[in-house]
This record gives sequence, structure tokens and C-alpha cells, in this order.
Amino acid sequence: MKLWGLKLGAVSLFCFLLMACAPQQPTKLSPSYISGGPLTERLKNYGLEKGDEVLIRIFKEESMLELWMKPAGKEQYIHFSNYPICNFSGTLGPKVYEGDRQAPEGFYRVNKHALNPYSRFYKSFNLGYPNRFDRSLGRTGNYLMVHGKCDSVGCYAMTDEQIEEIYSLVEMALKNGQEYVEVQAYPFRMDAARLEQEKGSKHYAFWGNLQEGYEQFEKAQSPLNYGVQKGRYLFNK
Repeated sequence: MKLWGLKLGAVSLFCFLLMACAPQQPTKLSPSYISGGPLTERLKNYGLEKGDEVLIRIFKEESMLELWMKPAGKEQYIHFSNYPICNFSGTLGPKVYEGDRQAPEGFYRVNKHALNPYSRFYKSFNLGYPNRFDRSLGRTGNYLMVHGKCDSVGCYAMTDEQIEEIYSLVEMALKNGQEYVEVQAYPFRMDAARLEQEKGSKHYAFWGNLQEGYEQFEKAQSPLNYGVQKGRYLFNK
């Protein structure tokens, strides 16, 4: 009986660890991504090439992933492409604890060690949740990713066609010397009027803090300059 109990416990733990991105019925579906032409051709139209620096913004309410890139020799990033998010679970609001099935919100950094070309979800990269900010609030969870297969709990799932393109641009940027790819994950487009609609939400203060980062990027169109202190992102002007 003791041996059976140990085996059962090990199986339960293994299943629990996979729950962060376990296959489930999709809860939010968007139209399939239409590439609009070969990637190399589209990059050329923007004065870009594979290996240029990359930055990603995610918007839950709009079910959209934006990919920004910085042309060689330029200071600012330009908006290269939109990818409708195929599926994410949960509601608007941050991920707080392991098993809440929430996709994270906040500011994350993806380095080359976060890449997984052999993911069971086709290809994936780990967002690095919990980050320093999340840990300061005692938030828990693991294996929160952007990946393919259009099926997920707690991750941002794309189609395989989409993640093939996104992954290749992230991978090439990191191989070309970019230290990390910044991912900004928002509940919605954070203009003042939209945020005001959420004044009664328990997440209002947190979202107001995210809006500071949103506004900094809107003005500078470059990676955010921030630190973390006392459960807040602190943005350097």
C-alpha cells in the first residue's frame, strides 16, 4: 500500500506540473493568421531582416500579439506584424497562484534559455513567470509560455503557422546578440478611457501600474526602463 501511494503521488505531481499548459478546450478563439506573403519579403518591405531586435506586446481583451522590431542602426522599434491569439484561458487579470489557469500579465524577459524547439506544443518560449515583481507579491506558477497547437491552460497559444514565424524571429534576434526579448502582457489596450471603465475592479491599481509601462512604450517605442520595489513596477523617465 505504501509503494502504491508513492507511485500515485508521483503521478499526481507530474500531472500537476503539466497543468500550466495542459491541453483543454479552447476558451478564446481568433481568426486564423494570414501571413500576407513570405516572411523575408515582408521584412524587406519594412527595412528589416531576420536577426533584428524583437519586442512583443500581448493584449488579452483584443486577443492579439503584436511583434515589434528594431531596424539595424535605428533607435526605435517599429510595429511589424499582428498575430491573433488562438487561445488563452482565464479572465482579465494577473496570474496569482499555481493552478488558477490565468495567463500572466506584466513585463517579462525571454532569453535564449527560454526557447524550446522540441515542445509538445510544437515550439514554445517560456515567459519567465514568476518574475521579480510576481515573486515580490508571493505569486506562484511555472511553465507559462507562448506556444503552438492552439490549446492551453495558463499560456498564450498560437497556431503552429504563427508560432513558427514568431519563434524564428525571436530565436534569430537572440542568436544575433539581443540579450533578451521583452514581452509586455496587458489585459487590454491601456488608454485612459478604457482603464477608467475598470475603476471598480480589484485589479485597478495593478492595471494602473501596468499603464505606466504602456505609456512609456507608446512614447519611446523601445524596451521599458523599470525596476521593482514594494510590489510595484517603478519606471525611470
